[in-house]
Amino acid sequence: MASPRNPHPNAHPLAGAHSNAPQVAAQLNARAAAALPAVASVVQHYAMLLETAVKVQASGRPGPNAPTGDYRRSWTHEFSISGMNAEAIVGTNKPQGRRLEYGFVGADILGRIYNQPPFPHVGPAVEEIRPLFLAAVGAAVGD
Repeated sequence: MASPRNPHPNAHPLAGAHSNAPQVAAQLNARAAAALPAVASVVQHYAMLLETAVKVQASGRPGPNAPTGDYRRSWTHEFSISGMNAEAIVGTNKPQGRRLEYGFVGADILGRIYNQPPFPHVGPAVEEIRPLFLAAVGAAVGD
């Protein structure tokens, strides 16, 4: 039987339910709001570092050759804050990005046959930056 103190239908009329969930939620929201500027700064900084690391990895073997620098120059980053989220996107607008990173075997749309090996440059850059980024985010939120 529900009671005003405990709305559950099977609850004893004298049983009460108490929760500090609203207080905990308010404290978490306050801490998140306080940490957002520091985390946003870390995200933006490490997006720039990742972009630089990709460009370094894409500057010759074992990554792709960069005779003109056009592909390397195409790597950029975008940073945004939306509500309580800080986001950075690092990428290229060049169509050869996937083919250089993962390689390509087979015919292309024009019927040309390729057996191009992969020249990883994004994966190694991410693995280089990841532990530094995670440590910096942990420090920013007081972990």
